[in-house]
Amino acid sequence: MADLRAVMTALNQNLSSEDGRSQPLYRRLQTGLRQAIESGAVGRDDALPSERDLAMGLGVSRITVRRAVQELADEGLLTQRQGAGTFVSPRIEQPLSSLTSYTEDMAARGMTSGVTWLGRTTGTANPDEALALNLSPGAEVSRLYRLRTADGRPMCLEHATLSQQHLPDPGAVETSLYQVLDTNGLRPVRALQRIRAELFSTEHADLLGVTVGSACLHVERRSYLTNGRPIEFVRSHYRGDSYDFVAELQL
Repeated sequence: MADLRAVMTALNQNLSSEDGRSQPLYRRLQTGLRQAIESGAVGRDDALPSERDLAMGLGVSRITVRRAVQELADEGLLTQRQGAGTFVSPRIEQPLSSLTSYTEDMAARGMTSGVTWLGRTTGTANPDEALALNLSPGAEVSRLYRLRTADGRPMCLEHATLSQQHLPDPGAVETSLYQVLDTNGLRPVRALQRIRAELFSTEHADLLGVTVGSACLHVERRSYLTNGRPIEFVRSHYRGDSYDFVAELQL
């Protein structure tokens, strides 16, 4: 359970600030809860104080508290468990030192990965795909577009493109692309990854169940075989409120 006094202090500071006076009360409470989580006053997996305690401590109605908490839960920042309370959703840390599949990453954390297929198609490579995969103009490619989840919670949207030579039938991929590639002796061994901050578009926000314009991590990856040939071109959009990429630096 999060420390009630620390949470109340953080929330009261936000509710009384001049900057937020123009916002509805529940919005100011949302901002305060975000700041309490980001500052560490409420840790990952901590339970929030009850609606009753929050309402009494802040001098607001339980309806105001309920609306603020519910919207944060809808965004995935909080998790409501029947009969147990409301908890801060855990963030996922992804090290940048190894090349693993999403399915492997979630299994290593004791989480169940899931997929909702948005498209498994073939077609002619566009200029970006042809350049990334070193393909000739007019080459055929297989495309995978999917929503990835962790323990049922939407985490990212992923577009993957491969030459049809390496993946003739995109329908062969049920959950893990790397499992299929590994079976065929085509597991990539090296990748270059570019990460940048963006804001979620309406389409992507709707699919992931987050607010339009909320923080997004856009990741572009090009993966290579042992002979140096590119095999995979991936563009992913990760929830900024749930995912951290971690790199270890040494002298």
